[in-house]
Amino acid sequence: MLVQIIIKMQEGVVKFFNETKGFGFIVPNSGESEIFVHVSGLIDKVRENDHVSYEVEQGRKGLNAVNVKLI
Repeated sequence: MLVQIIIKMQEGVVKFFNETKGFGFIVPNSGESEIFVHVSGLIDKVRENDHVSYEVEQGRKGLNAVNVKLI
């Protein structure tokens, strides 16, 4: 399956991340709705309130943050 990056390099803040379950949410600086992030989309380890950059792809259940890294 080909995954398409639909939004390039956004920035935001990690609102929530559960290391045990491997997922969380990022609040975009643009003011849009929070976006789901799975541990497989991380480049750097993240925690709540970290400032990150990321790209957005269409997942099976909606938009996902990928290539997430600390800034």
